[in-house]
Amino acid sequence: MITASKKAAASERGACAMRPLASAVDVVVKLYRDDSEHASTARNAVLAFSVRVLSAAILYLSQIVLARWMGGYDYGIYVFVWTWVLVLGGVSNLGLGTTMIRMLPEYRVTGQLALMRGILRYGRLVALGAATLTALLGLAGLKLFGARLTADYMLPLYLGLICIPMITLTDVQDGIGRGNGWMAVALLPPYVLRPLLILLAMAGAHALGWPMSPAMAVVSAILGTWVTAAVQSVLIYRASAAEIPSGPVERVPDFWLKTSLPLLVIGGSELLLQNTDVLVISSFLKPDQVAIYFAAAKTMALVMFIHYAVGSAMAKRFSALNASGDQPALKKIARDAVNWTFWPSLVAAVMLLALGKPLLWLFGPQFVAGYPVMFVLVLGFLCRAAMGPSEFLLNMLGQQKACAAVIASMALLNIVLQFVAVPLYGSIGAASATAACLILGAVLNTIVARRRLGLEIAIWHNIGRS
Repeated sequence: MITASKKAAASERGACAMRPLASAVDVVVKLYRDDSEHASTARNAVLAFSVRVLSAAILYLSQIVLARWMGGYDYGIYVFVWTWVLVLGGVSNLGLGTTMIRMLPEYRVTGQLALMRGILRYGRLVALGAATLTALLGLAGLKLFGARLTADYMLPLYLGLICIPMITLTDVQDGIGRGNGWMAVALLPPYVLRPLLILLAMAGAHALGWPMSPAMAVVSAILGTWVTAAVQSVLIYRASAAEIPSGPVERVPDFWLKTSLPLLVIGGSELLLQNTDVLVISSFLKPDQVAIYFAAAKTMALVMFIHYAVGSAMAKRFSALNASGDQPALKKIARDAVNWTFWPSLVAAVMLLALGKPLLWLFGPQFVAGYPVMFVLVLGFLCRAAMGPSEFLLNMLGQQKACAAVIASMALLNIVLQFVAVPLYGSIGAASATAACLILGAVLNTIVARRRLGLEIAIWHNIGRS
């Protein structure tokens, strides 16, 4: 009897232990069988988050490998060059990537297919032309002012300019994919294929015994950016042909540019907010110190992948609900966005801080010195997560000018604070300036959402309401 009783108790404990797993599996199955808009948004969020996690793993592995192969000094030079490439490439899209996310769902809901065909065709051409002009201006700038830089920077910078047009094209096509709900087409090429190609190119060069220099790293980046843009272009063409019937093309370039310019301010300011610290400390610290700061900052910035994954998945839904005038559903999806952003971000932040030193050690023993930077930056990242993907919400609901004013002010403030704090406090000063601007910007966006849209997006107003 005792043995039978023990067996029954063990069986009951086993059944209890399996219930959470069974419930989780049941939720996933229901999610992928459900055809509702809410389930579609949730699936997109899961896909976006999964892609971002995979991308983070590849990027992180790439940075570790590059730091190990190149050494701190050369890796710091590469970080400086690649940061400039990302900033200039992001600015060159003129805000058209985000405009795609906003306008395509609206055109689809209202049946304006001629305008949809127009923005798909001409948006990419305009952005590509602007990016080519940016690269040419960069070439002229290096010719005129390159003497102020050391020789170690010149060749990588010249090579980096070749990446800019394809970085821009990929950004715009990312917006096309998100705006149409083609999340795999939008996210897999830039966030998985490109870093994987760069890593494989560097691995091939290393296997052949070629020098692991900043120039070689940028050549690998050229290969990755151009192949990625070409592959994504083919995928966009096929998806468009399958879902958008052929017909007349209508253009309203003045309206598109009027819409995109505030979004350009937002996108450019966002890039500056994320990268000004690296660019400024490159002016005051040695390349190996820049490399240590970059490793710590990008390790902690993994938290932000959740923020952007949720925002990417929700943006199309925000725009569509706003176009249809369904305010109750809009408020509900906004509550979901805040909860889906903050709680996973909090868990990720705790895990990254717990594993911070071992993760930094992977770059090299000297990189552990950047650990205090992570503690400073996490304050800004968590405060931003506590307000949900507020900038996505404001942009999709017609408040792009207010959002642009907030983030542009924060970007300018960050530049000022960086030039004050870095000479005095080094890396900790850079992290403190960035965190302060992230916190202030998140609070201001929350105020705009409350006053302009009547939405309470702070986490403390939405706990348990998802």
